[in-house]
Amino acid sequence: MKKIAYIMLAATLVAWGCGQQAEQAETTETESVEAVADEEKAPKEDAEWEQLFDGKSLEDWTHVGDGEFVIEDGMLKTTGGMGLLWYNGRKIEKSVIKVVYMSPEGRNSGVYIRIPEEPTEPWMPVNKGYEVQIDDRLDDYHITGVLYSLTKAKAKPSKSGEWNTMEITIDGPRTVVHVNGELVTDFTEGDEVPDKKEDYEPDRGPRPESGYFGLQNHADEDLVYFKEVSVKPLD
Repeated sequence: MKKIAYIMLAATLVAWGCGQQAEQAETTETESVEAVADEEKAPKEDAEWEQLFDGKSLEDWTHVGDGEFVIEDGMLKTTGGMGLLWYNGRKIEKSVIKVVYMSPEGRNSGVYIRIPEEPTEPWMPVNKGYEVQIDDRLDDYHITGVLYSLTKAKAKPSKSGEWNTMEITIDGPRTVVHVNGELVTDFTEGDEVPDKKEDYEPDRGPRPESGYFGLQNHADEDLVYFKEVSVKPLD
């Protein structure tokens, strides 16, 4: 009887072991399939960005105001100011705008967004749109990544003399700005803003959910380079 019991126990253990191996194999296979599915669902970042500056021409761009942007070694270079180089291809909404820029001394420029109509001079975008500031020298309300004089910087990741990546997300009434992967601004229409203190600061008030955008050339001493300007729609 003991011998029969041992044989039955051994058979049970063998069956249990086979079941465990099968279960592990099934789990591993499932995890592998899920991993492949996740990889396929992951966004292919490079393929999604639409390049709006080809490094060779200013086709689909229009300049207004003083100074100009010139193309130098495949990059946009600010010269003089105050002026605005705006993209005339279409209005931008529900999208992320990416600019890769560098200023040897952290000087003044900016990215204008939510411009309600085609600009004919550089001050309408100041007062009717938003300027996402580029300037590494100023205070928390006027430094790189803020909506100029309207929002306070949550971080100061921009680096003078190095290439920086700014991503501006326009999502309905919400504007989010990351610089070098760090959150600097998260603003929704209706959020409290400080009072206007200087004549050159923008008028307060709501901005449209879609609009034109452009790059600022500020003054002779404010040298800034842009090597990429691109956009992709939000999912």
